[in-house]
Amino acid sequence: MKNTEYIYLTPMPVRIWHWLNAFGIVTLCVTGINIRFPDVLNIFGTYKAAIRLHNTAGVVVAISYALWLIYYMFIAGTMAKLYIPTLNDIKTGIFRQAFFYFFKYFKGDPNPHHGTPDNKFNPMQKTAYLMIMFVLLPLVIVSGAVLMYVAPLREIILIIGGIKTLVSAHFLIACCFCAFLFVHIYLATLGHTPLAYFKPMWDGWEKVEHAHGDPHGDPHGHGHKAGADNAASMGTA
Repeated sequence: MKNTEYIYLTPMPVRIWHWLNAFGIVTLCVTGINIRFPDVLNIFGTYKAAIRLHNTAGVVVAISYALWLIYYMFIAGTMAKLYIPTLNDIKTGIFRQAFFYFFKYFKGDPNPHHGTPDNKFNPMQKTAYLMIMFVLLPLVIVSGAVLMYVAPLREIILIIGGIKTLVSAHFLIACCFCAFLFVHIYLATLGHTPLAYFKPMWDGWEKVEHAHGDPHGDPHGHGHKAGADNAASMGTA
């Protein structure tokens, strides 16, 4: 016999931010490919149109990132708890979660992470989001902003190695985001159904099923569902 409960896992501000950020990053990736390889992909009419759309999406992502910081740092106050790996996460949690993703999941074993509103992300997600949200995203925003204003920021560009160095760095970071998107989407399909982890990002509610007498549930295995392993990440986050 199974018991079913619903956990309000993803508040509306987080859901709005997630989809706004996701749309912005996808737009940046597509327009970035058009700008970098105009002879291969040209779907925006003109080269200047692709640049304008790319810059607009960049501004949207930058504003979205600022709202994310404000929400988690000052409104929810859960930034460190949700996104900073603990000592146990670093020592054993990351390896245990990786072993699950690469081996145990395909055997039908349960997910070692049981998500809650205060502990939504598993150790691998925390580590990935920490790198994405606190290193790569700020770097891509800053480098993109400098590229939008090359003339007035010429001295700064020369200090960091010139325009070619800046463009190359911006492009490589963008490639990391493109790779992250594919991994994020794949990991998000590893629920008890392929769309199980997408639902909380639409309505906020996580459905948790567990056997009678098992208060923790058995995510992934035997029709049970882990709370909030809506993976990195991307989205993620």
